[in-house]
Amino acid sequence: MNTFVLPLYPNNMIIPQKHPNEALRLDYLKSLNILDTLPESDYDSLTQIASQICDTPISLVSLIDDERQWFKSKFGIEVEESPREFGFCSHAINEKAPIFIVEDATKDVRFYDNPLVVGDPHVTFYAGVPLTDSNDLPIGTLCVVDSQPRNLTKHQKESLIALAKQVVNLLILRRQNITLTKTLISLQQKNKELENFSTIAAHDLKSPLVGITSVAKLLSESYHSQIDADGQHMLNLLSQSSKKLSNMIDSLLTYSRTSAINQKKKKDISIDKLKEDIFALFKCHEKFELTFITNEIQRLQINPTVFNQIIVNLVSNALKYNDKAITSIEIGINESPHSYRFYVKDNGPGILAKHLDKIFMMFETAASSDKYGNQGNGIGLAIVKKLVESNGGKVTVDSKEGLGTTFSFNLKK
Repeated sequence: MNTFVLPLYPNNMIIPQKHPNEALRLDYLKSLNILDTLPESDYDSLTQIASQICDTPISLVSLIDDERQWFKSKFGIEVEESPREFGFCSHAINEKAPIFIVEDATKDVRFYDNPLVVGDPHVTFYAGVPLTDSNDLPIGTLCVVDSQPRNLTKHQKESLIALAKQVVNLLILRRQNITLTKTLISLQQKNKELENFSTIAAHDLKSPLVGITSVAKLLSESYHSQIDADGQHMLNLLSQSSKKLSNMIDSLLTYSRTSAINQKKKKDISIDKLKEDIFALFKCHEKFELTFITNEIQRLQINPTVFNQIIVNLVSNALKYNDKAITSIEIGINESPHSYRFYVKDNGPGILAKHLDKIFMMFETAASSDKYGNQGNGIGLAIVKKLVESNGGKVTVDSKEGLGTTFSFNLKK
């Protein structure tokens, strides 16, 4: 680290006082995590402009630590810091004026025998604008320095003050980024903890549910002759409720794991392979026609897990709620310069207009039950929406009662 080579401590130099709110000032400075960081072009550009506008050989972004002034940016000088008690900036942060100017330090009682005046870099002229936060806590200055006596014009003063505001804006942005980063890390940790909790809770919940279902089935089969019709009906309701709750737990787990699904890498997949995988998922369904419209696209760069999860939910819904003798589903794929576009179109009963605004919300369903008599849990489309949007896309629905439904979505390339 470069520092000034200083002569003996002067006898008459006036030592700058600590700032009235020194503790708070230092706390704010430390909260920026900026001391001893590498140079940054945003700050260096401002010091260069300051030096050019004020026609001085040296310009600095100087931050006043407890015992030193450290230069976040420096133009026209190589040193990185100097003792706080010798710093002109240490005086500047205690002043109420918008700009602190010393025209000729050799004739100023505060500075004439200052080591930075009598020795290298021979500071004679100094002008510094305090860098203050919203609570008027100054942490340093944007300053210009010359080895000759001089002053600044009105235009130069106004420009230096304006540049100092830009330095403050950079510092504010830095602090906001630090806060956002900490928040993001905290949220990621909480999400991981929640995912772990969900897995444990699901296991702990599903185990007794399996037991309940097994006992209900055993009672129904082993004691069939001893249980009347009402009892059999109640056992059947018990089994159905357990099954429904188990399915809901599985769906909630899938929803909570969408972040992990999104983190998987994209792969280069052929359209033929994509078709093969989707056909394999639904080949057990009877009276079902599935067609693809691919517009001559041969390959896709996508996250296959994300795509399959979306398609499974959309096609499964189309199958479960279809009211035709033969369920017909069409999957279309095309592309734009920045994304792939998909649609899943069915020939089902359609969705009432009053339900279109809420079908992507958790636990909201458009129908009381599917064609098998099972009640949906309203999680599947919420999963679709979350997966699409987290991959830079948007999902929409177009449906008319009696004429089928088309879900359209895009995935960012």
